[in-house]
Amino acid sequence: MVVLNALRQTPGTLRRNLVLFVPILVLSLFQVPQLALQAVNPLLSSIVSLGLSLVLLVVMPFFQGGLIAMADEALDGKTALRTFIDAGKANYVSILVAYLALMAVNFVLGMVAFFVGVVGTVFVLGSGGLASANVATLAVIGLVVAIVVLLYLIILFFLQFYGQAIVLDDMGAVDGLKHSVSVVRQHIVSTLGYSILVGVLGGVFGGIVGVLSLLLSPESTTAFHLPELSLPVLAAVGLLALVVGVVFSGFFAVYSVSFYRGITQ
Repeated sequence: MVVLNALRQTPGTLRRNLVLFVPILVLSLFQVPQLALQAVNPLLSSIVSLGLSLVLLVVMPFFQGGLIAMADEALDGKTALRTFIDAGKANYVSILVAYLALMAVNFVLGMVAFFVGVVGTVFVLGSGGLASANVATLAVIGLVVAIVVLLYLIILFFLQFYGQAIVLDDMGAVDGLKHSVSVVRQHIVSTLGYSILVGVLGGVFGGIVGVLSLLLSPESTTAFHLPELSLPVLAAVGLLALVVGVVFSGFFAVYSVSFYRGITQ
């Protein structure tokens, strides 16, 4: 089974190629100031986070292209940072265009969900509360939100391999998106199994990072009546969150490429 074969390949590939973690670590360290500020000044942390988001919008296509190429090379033996740089530069424009296209679609879906949510809130408040609201109208609002969420998941499901198609199959942005749809359509069951496994693992790792992030936030410790952590403990918690994030990102990079190779070769 492709899902399990790719899963078995991943740990050994990472052990042979610890250099894969270097770009991920660099990108993660780039976000450390924001995490540090979260524990000291949450408002300033939010401002810095917004600025970092804009920077990441520009950097991520390069990072994505380079990491996919490194993972592909690592699966066959050894890889190097030169591969990351070369592939990042060579595929930057195509991945950026595809990335922006997906962001635009997600933005539209998000706006629809937001608008429906606002209308629903106004309706409920105007009706005197949830208990007094018309059931049919609430059902329609819930249905619209459910459809928007379902559309988002379907788009994410079918287009999740556009980066691999661009880098590994030397395609442009449009062809990469189309190829991802085609590949997933031909391997629905395997891709569904892969997506569920990635979702579960992502939920576990994300939950760990989320708990650690809560420990770094003064508001969270106050809200949950947790003891304030000393500076050394905060540093240790931040380091642990960094390590967990880097490990999962490296694992996902190799696993996604290994799975893609398994269903296309």
